[in-house]
This record gives sequence, structure tokens and C-alpha cells, in this order.
Amino acid sequence: MASYTNLPAPSPEQGMNRYLQEIRKFPLLEPEEEYMLAKAWVDHEDSAAAHKLVTSHLRLAAKIAMGYRGYGLPQAEVISEANVGLMQAVKRFDPEKGFRLATYAMWWIRASIQEYILRSWSLVKMGTTSAQKKLFFNLRKAKAKLGALEEGDLRPENVARIAHDLNVTEQEVVDMNRRLSGGDASLNATVGSADGDSTAQWQDWLEDDTANQAEAYAEADELDTRRSMLTAAMDVLNDRERDILTERRLRDDPVTLEDLSGRYGVSRERIRQIEVRAFEKLQERMRRLAGERGMEMGEE
Repeated sequence: MASYTNLPAPSPEQGMNRYLQEIRKFPLLEPEEEYMLAKAWVDHEDSAAAHKLVTSHLRLAAKIAMGYRGYGLPQAEVISEANVGLMQAVKRFDPEKGFRLATYAMWWIRASIQEYILRSWSLVKMGTTSAQKKLFFNLRKAKAKLGALEEGDLRPENVARIAHDLNVTEQEVVDMNRRLSGGDASLNATVGSADGDSTAQWQDWLEDDTANQAEAYAEADELDTRRSMLTAAMDVLNDRERDILTERRLRDDPVTLEDLSGRYGVSRERIRQIEVRAFEKLQERMRRLAGERGMEMGEE
């Protein structure tokens, strides 16, 4: 693929504000224009077309990168890794599949960022089990769900809930939370703009004056995909497993083990065992479905 040394590149010296200003200069693409540019790259390796596809999605890469700003790593480097993932997505994108580049690129961008974070933290620091990796990438979301993002050390009840939901020990939750507590930055933080407006915020430079249909489509498509995958994966469970898992894991207000033990006439421990087993079966099925979808979309 062509060299991208002429792409805007975030750096501590340059400042995030200036970088976000620069990438806003690149217009978003209409579906037909995006299709023609992608065809030009696929059929003729037109580097100018590929360059335009990349630059038109730099805001998407930056927006996704901002979601990983709580890992204590330089934001400029995280965005750079996001851009690497974006370029890989453009390189492999097949416009004949029928979906937009933004939908496809989101997978590559996130994968690139996560690989960078894992390399930077090292497996020694964060542990090697799949459960610990899941905790690493889902702790902030779990804290937000409990309204505990602003807590330093989590309250015992929140530690217990997160440990249960993510299938890790309470000590692992405490340790990981302490590692990730520092260096968080807000998208609402004010930054100086080129015209001296000190009330500008980081997120202002990510927004476009026109409706961003590509991102809206991508987000809706991903949500629909997850829902359909979950529905398909639930087929591996029998009726009792499906009911218990739904009541315990998929409700905003989970049913207690005691209530379910009364419903099914078995012990609370037996309900817990069924729940754990059903969750394991569901996870395995979801992984297979995700792998199959990745192959369909051309991921390697």
C-alpha cells in the first residue's frame, strides 16, 4: 500500500487541539463516492483514492481512540495506532460486500489499539488469562454502569458486582482498578483554539457540522450485529439454561439465586452451577460466531 507519511500525525509537541483541527478539514464521503474510490484502489491500486478513503475517516479513528484514554498511555500514540488500523482496513476493504467502510474499519481500528495497549502494559503487568484481559478492557464500562467512574478505590459492593459480572476475583478487580485509575482525560476538557477561544472542548473538534451518517450507520450496524449474534448463540442453551441466564445476566435488575431456586425446585448452588455453565456455553458460541463474521468481512 502507498506510503502515508503525508498524513496528519498527532504528537505531544503539536498538541491534540491542532491535530483535531487538521483532520476536520477532510470531508466525509457520500456512499457513491466512497464506493468509487474503493473500487479504484481494489482494481487499480490507486494510491490517491486510498489516501482519500483514509483521510475521510481520521475523525472516526480519533473518536474510537478517545474511548481508550483511561489506560494511562499517550493519547497521540493511541490515535497513531488507530490510524494504523484504519489504513489496514482500507487496504482490505471490499466495496462489493455491501457495507460502508466505517463499519468495517471500526473492527480494525479497535484491534490495532488493543494490541498496542497490550504490548505497552505487557502480559506480566496485566495477567495472561482471558478473564483478566476481559477485565482490562471492560472495567471502565462496568464502573460506568454502576455510576462509579469517579471512585478511586471501589466500594466493596461495587467490587463484588464487577467481579461477578466479569467472572474474575475481587482482588483482580481491585488490582486492575488501581492500575487504571490515573491519567484519565475528559473529552469535555477545554483547550485553546486557533482563534483564541478558550471555551472550545476536545469533542468539538471531533464533531462535523453535517450529520455523520457513516458513523451512525456503523454504530447501528454493530449493535444489530451483536444482538443477532446473541440471539443465534442462545440456541445452544436448553430452555432452563436460557431462562436462568437471561434472568441472571441479561436483566438490568437480576433475579436472585433464591428466587430461581424456588422457581425450579433446586438448590441455590445448583442454579449458580447452571448459570455458570450456560454462560460458558454462550461465550464459546459467541466466539465462534464472531470468528465466522470476521472471516466473512475479510479479517486476517
